[in-house]
Amino acid sequence: MQVWSIRFGPNTGQRIAVLISLLTFGLATSLPAAAELAGHSLSPTPEPAPEQTSTQLPLRPMTRATAAAVWPTLVLPEDRQALMQAISYSLDYLATPRAAADYQNYPVPEITRDRVWRSLQRLRQLVATSSSDRAFQAALRQEFVLYESVGSDGEGTVDYTGYFEPQYRASALPTAEYRYPLYRRPPTLDSWPQPHPTRLELEGADGLAGSRGPLAGLELVWMASRLEAFLVQVQGSAKLQLTNGQTMSVGYAGRTEYPYTSIGRALVNDGKIAEDELSLPNLVTYFEAHPEDLDRYLPQNQRFIFFREGRDGPPMGTLNVPVTAGYSIATDKSLLPPGAIAAIQVALPQQTSQGNWISQPTTRLVLDQDTGGAILGPGRVDLFVGSGPQAGDLAGRINTSGQLYFLLLRP
Repeated sequence: MQVWSIRFGPNTGQRIAVLISLLTFGLATSLPAAAELAGHSLSPTPEPAPEQTSTQLPLRPMTRATAAAVWPTLVLPEDRQALMQAISYSLDYLATPRAAADYQNYPVPEITRDRVWRSLQRLRQLVATSSSDRAFQAALRQEFVLYESVGSDGEGTVDYTGYFEPQYRASALPTAEYRYPLYRRPPTLDSWPQPHPTRLELEGADGLAGSRGPLAGLELVWMASRLEAFLVQVQGSAKLQLTNGQTMSVGYAGRTEYPYTSIGRALVNDGKIAEDELSLPNLVTYFEAHPEDLDRYLPQNQRFIFFREGRDGPPMGTLNVPVTAGYSIATDKSLLPPGAIAAIQVALPQQTSQGNWISQPTTRLVLDQDTGGAILGPGRVDLFVGSGPQAGDLAGRINTSGQLYFLLLRP
């Protein structure tokens, strides 16, 4: 059954609730042109995906018998226009020279850019013209084949998380309140000698020393909370409500060459927070009670993110096309086909009219339009759920396993 009519309740205080998994377990997905965004897993860090070999491809075609159980679950969405727009974004990407290069060495030989292009064109037509779910399913069964992700275990198990675009307050000018900058990409970053400067070397232990080093003059915008400025680096993008009444979008523009280090995990390892009590509210509460520990723990994540001012409108994925709430996923683009149409099967959270959250089995057509630094292997999917605090509340609750299928026209 397909469900996406999420009804958000009044609890919007946890506007960055999803980010606890980033702080705890590391990076995963990307928003505006970034491979830097959220891997929102609250479970222990999964084992690395097995290395793909010539006999272990990331996708395998399903037989008619095994696909027979999937076709009846693929229904037309209530909002057909949103899905068709997301398909159009993928078609825009597939028309670029970059797409030609991306597919040149794609590991599943029969999945080509041309085949993905034709599949999207036909699917968009079917979404627009099908008179019923039954007619839609009959056309899909007749014209398409399903490819199943082998998952993290070779048996099709795919771990799902959610991500969103956060919103914060900021200032276009430094003030006594707004002191912590986000920085533009240094124009000489590509020629910086390795190893790159660490976070500690770039901004100091207190986060205020950037103006005295290689980041001087690169300040893009200032934030009042050092922790929020750090979370924007973790998430890779944000919408900022400026004190002058304007809105600014910031997006990923580059990073230093260090692995991501989780400050939540560091707090657990040091006995500051019990593992079974690790949550974003508890982490924020800890730093509110011990602000001096920001100087100790934030520099442990040596990776530093640079930003550019983005455009208004929806956030951009790594294919340089907008991502659509509920219809865009992030995957490992070295293994799974960029821009292609997929179907997710997973239990997603839904809020009841009483304000409680339940898990609802969901099958939904989506577009593979994003990626992330820790979205690795054929067994990881990050679902984009929108912008702002309500989306963050939803995204933080997505942490479960399911299946992933790609739809391709028959050869």
